[in-house]
Amino acid sequence: MFTYYDKVVRGTEQEDMLVIIQFLQGMIGQQFSFLNYYKEIPVSYNATLLSVENEMAEFAVHEYQAKIINMEKQTLIYSHKLSSFPEDMIGEAFYVSSSKKRVVLCNFGYAKIRSDMRRFVRVLLDNPVEAEIVLEGDILKGNVKDLSLGGAAINMMSADLMTPGLDINIFLKLPDFNGNSVREVALGATVLKVIGTKAPFTCLIEFHAEKHSQQQIVYYINQRQVEIIKELKDFNT
Repeated sequence: MFTYYDKVVRGTEQEDMLVIIQFLQGMIGQQFSFLNYYKEIPVSYNATLLSVENEMAEFAVHEYQAKIINMEKQTLIYSHKLSSFPEDMIGEAFYVSSSKKRVVLCNFGYAKIRSDMRRFVRVLLDNPVEAEIVLEGDILKGNVKDLSLGGAAINMMSADLMTPGLDINIFLKLPDFNGNSVREVALGATVLKVIGTKAPFTCLIEFHAEKHSQQQIVYYINQRQVEIIKELKDFNT
């Protein structure tokens, strides 16, 4: 689940798990809010705790949640209002059935969900979106890995000139989802971070888009969300 959460240890991992199990034993029949991500789109539905036995907990879940839990092999659980602790939780998948809408979780621990701090919806791109960065008279090319209204992660073969804090001009070549045309969006941006020690590097950038460019990016992200949700609905596990 990448950097969606930070692990939290209150005692030892074993002690934390036993405390969580003890808490869950008194919560049978209660609803918990689960969180997973599919291609950066949050999937969050309520789940009902059915039973707790042998340090495992069985939940009735939404079909889509079960599909993603089966892929990620774990799920985040928001802190319950009846819990004595403010921390969120994480559980590993022991058994998952999307057709039965059931999951059995084990190896519980505490977590702090970080992804809620995101200001913008982010989408993962299956097909590369080309980006051209104008820098010191040169044009650097890359492929957009994920995209939000606030910025993007771009894979580049060379990032020597992409120093954090640098202001750049970038052109995004956003394809039409019918595959008939490409819309070029020009905007200013700032380099936030470069990840990697060898090519391809991942450059994180923050956009400074004016209204027209924002509208074009929002339209593309909305269309990509629709595509991802349809894919999730059709996904069989």
